[in-house]
Amino acid sequence: MDTVFDEHRRLLLGLSYRLLGSMWDAEDVVQEAFLRWMNTDRSQIREPRSFLVTVVTRLALDQLRSARVTREAYTGPWLPEPVDEHAFGPLETAELRDTLSYATLHLMERLSPPERAVFVLREAFKLPYDEIAEILDHSAATCRQWYRRAAKYVARDAKPFAPHPSDHAELLTRFLAAARDGDMTALTDMLAEDVAAYNDGGGRVRAALRPIVGRDHVLAFVAGLTSRYPLQKAHLTRANGEPAIWTVIGRQQQLVTFDVREGRIHAIYGVLNPEKLTRILTDEYADDR
Repeated sequence: MDTVFDEHRRLLLGLSYRLLGSMWDAEDVVQEAFLRWMNTDRSQIREPRSFLVTVVTRLALDQLRSARVTREAYTGPWLPEPVDEHAFGPLETAELRDTLSYATLHLMERLSPPERAVFVLREAFKLPYDEIAEILDHSAATCRQWYRRAAKYVARDAKPFAPHPSDHAELLTRFLAAARDGDMTALTDMLAEDVAAYNDGGGRVRAALRPIVGRDHVLAFVAGLTSRYPLQKAHLTRANGEPAIWTVIGRQQQLVTFDVREGRIHAIYGVLNPEKLTRILTDEYADDR
């Protein structure tokens, strides 16, 4: 172990995960950064944190560019890998929490790699544009332009008023109860008119291959699922720093996260791909594995 690198490991993992949306890939990037750190003449490095952030960002960008090609050929919608927020240490600022939220990560998938990098470095880690420019090897003016474009896009769909965690959890509790009871009236009241549902099975398990858009279509989808698979094994949990629902569809475990804005659900993200659930499902689910 290297004490200097280990001191920054959680920060680097959180940075890499925000850039990639995958803990598997983030861990590979951090491991590669560690190898480079061990083979670098440390006497030439004045600020280890800046050096390591630069290395991880550049490695993650290379990984992201190649990953985007793979994700375009992915079976059905590609969704980020949900995580336990404690993997990155305490989320001490609102910006760190917001950039870890599942809805924000999903939105960031639509940014170009440099836009995503500038957005994360500026929004979550508060780096000055001059430092971001050095990391990305572009001018500060270009980085400002990328940030404005990214922030405008994310803000377009971002939650104007983030719900308090207790309100968020209470809404999900009501959603789960209404889905169990088949109470379509209650579900209708909770869903935004333009709600969309995304399901990521990755071709490994059965899942909807296209987003389901619009309240009526999402209601029909939920009704069809719950009539075929009663939600007996389902309860609230947490993912990416926010309340979520764990359930079983047939024999398949699923983690469901929600984009909640102003008391209504605007998006539902169902992750069924088993490879993406290994880090979020803990011993409390052992009986259903």
